[in-house]
Amino acid sequence: MSKIDEAKQILESLGLPKRQQNDRSALTLIALCKLKEHDNWSDAKAVSMSVVGNKENAKYDGVIRFIAEHFNKQYAENSRESIRRYTIHQFIQAGILIYNPENPNLPTNSKDNHYRLSPEALRVIKSYNTGNWNSEIEYFKENVGLLKDKYDKKRELRKIPIKLKDGTELAFSPGKHNELQMAIIKEFAPRFAPGSDLLYVGDTAKKDLYMEKTGLEKVGIPIDEHSKLPDIVLFNTNKNWLFLIEAVTSHGPVSPKRVLEMEEFLKNCNAVKIYVSAFPDFKEFKKYSSDIAWETEVWLSEIPDHMIHFNGDKFLA
Repeated sequence: MSKIDEAKQILESLGLPKRQQNDRSALTLIALCKLKEHDNWSDAKAVSMSVVGNKENAKYDGVIRFIAEHFNKQYAENSRESIRRYTIHQFIQAGILIYNPENPNLPTNSKDNHYRLSPEALRVIKSYNTGNWNSEIEYFKENVGLLKDKYDKKRELRKIPIKLKDGTELAFSPGKHNELQMAIIKEFAPRFAPGSDLLYVGDTAKKDLYMEKTGLEKVGIPIDEHSKLPDIVLFNTNKNWLFLIEAVTSHGPVSPKRVLEMEEFLKNCNAVKIYVSAFPDFKEFKKYSSDIAWETEVWLSEIPDHMIHFNGDKFLA
């Protein structure tokens, strides 16, 4: 039996669905064990790995690179999302892998995201083809569910809560982008949009973390196309001001192209539109300053009491 076939047998015994009992998942498991074709399963190791990786500059060795080097199977770099979505995620849910064990606070979209075999998975994998195999499988099945619950609880505890004025509590995933979004809600809104209602905010891990559908509909925002919304939407009923705020940490600010797109998207919205590009600091702002559209605003969370007006007059009255 080949190493791939053995890996499929292990995955089946660990209760993985049929869709994860294929060559891709088998090779991924072998790579995460750091095993070559003729190595014994008892030699499996728990080593942190990324999905792609390369010898020159990656912090962690990559699953795709390992498979190409030792099993002569070439996965294109753009196939990493398939490996992540249809193999890695299920391995994590099954308790086989630990997500970001060396730095649990990494944001969801970090280039340093990594995975490592859980101690329980390593224990059962190393027992393959030994007299302990059946008992180890039973031990894994009986205990890994509780272990998964513990992992889920730890992930929830790492989330950063923020309470809205109506008492609603949001839990943001850790990361620079979400920290900036929290600053917009806690620091920007009371200073420059007092009395405004939060209508929408996304999260790096959950696109629609909070959506006030009734409020969006009243303002004239088509909620069936909310993917076009900026990171945060605030609305001041008294002034009829709609704040459309982009939190800029890795993606661009409110550019002229973005304004045109938003104007078309919000063509049925009669509110006064205020476009804001929010940055964590001047360093980040300088990277994008030439892309910012005129007649828009810039806010920096490191100096929350001030706003930079790109020829704007909305706040001068």
